[in-house]
Amino acid sequence: MTAPARRRALLVSIINYRTADLTLQCLRSVLPEIAGRDAEAVVVDNRSDDGSAEAIAAWIAAQDPPVPVRLVRSATNSGFSGGHNRAMAACPAEAVLVLNSDALLRPGCIAALLGAAARMPGAGLFAPRLEHEDGTVQTSCFRFHGPLSELIRSAATGPVTRVLRSRDVSLPMPPDPGRIEWASFACILLRGAMVRALGPMDEGYFLYYEDAEYCLRARRAGWGIAHVPEARVVHFRGGSAPVKSLARARRRLPAYYYASRTRFLRQAHGYAGYLAANLAWYLGRGIRLARRIPPAVEAEARDIWTGAAAPLAPNPAAPPESGPDAGPANVQKTDPGA
Repeated sequence: MTAPARRRALLVSIINYRTADLTLQCLRSVLPEIAGRDAEAVVVDNRSDDGSAEAIAAWIAAQDPPVPVRLVRSATNSGFSGGHNRAMAACPAEAVLVLNSDALLRPGCIAALLGAAARMPGAGLFAPRLEHEDGTVQTSCFRFHGPLSELIRSAATGPVTRVLRSRDVSLPMPPDPGRIEWASFACILLRGAMVRALGPMDEGYFLYYEDAEYCLRARRAGWGIAHVPEARVVHFRGGSAPVKSLARARRRLPAYYYASRTRFLRQAHGYAGYLAANLAWYLGRGIRLARRIPPAVEAEARDIWTGAAAPLAPNPAAPPESGPDAGPANVQKTDPGA
């Protein structure tokens, strides 16, 4: 019988999908943060098939002295949840830092997050301050999506937002600790005891909304979410996934985004809540058109029904798993629709 893997104090989990340069830049910011700790960084390559996994493996092998970094090659493009689940399975730990490849840790980040975890035993998720390279803050803490937030998003109208501001998804930064319902998984520290209690991330999501779902599950189980502003992370937002750029160009969003939206609304609010969210979206769309504001993106009136027949089925809209046409999605968090 194979002995169970030793549980480390800290795992840093990073997914690579065709972003070798970003991943190595990220790793270089991680290594000083874990020096001297019982820690390991695990990079899961989500079947990039472009040579980036080989480049990362070569970099790891070339380090002298050796570095606590391991490359795990996934046989499939398993999405954001699947990639991080593979890292957590490979390296059990008392704390897991989920980290995008398009992020850099500022000095002292991990110490601040672990310090917050020691001070707040009732919290299971610890969100750092995400910021742009120039130090300006990014919104990283949110309320859950639901019918009223869909009305706000679709209407894109100041009076509607003001009246319903208590259900607007984005929270002002720094957030009121009592109002945080979920936080971005571009970088977040997860308490190992919580991960063991909740189980792995939901692989029914290929990309997007899986961080909101995991926070929903954690909150329902009694775990709190803390924002730790002294832990700072540079996030090159949108550097590793297409949804933000497509939304800025008002182009049609990938089907997997809407499938994830459907799945989350069903899990958070039931099927009736999902239907209510779509009807609220149409109401907002009517308000938007009455004010002659152009649609936010192409085909959304139809695409919000993606996955409606079976919201809890495995995501049917994920890109193909391998090959040079494996789809446009790099599995990183860029918080669309927030």
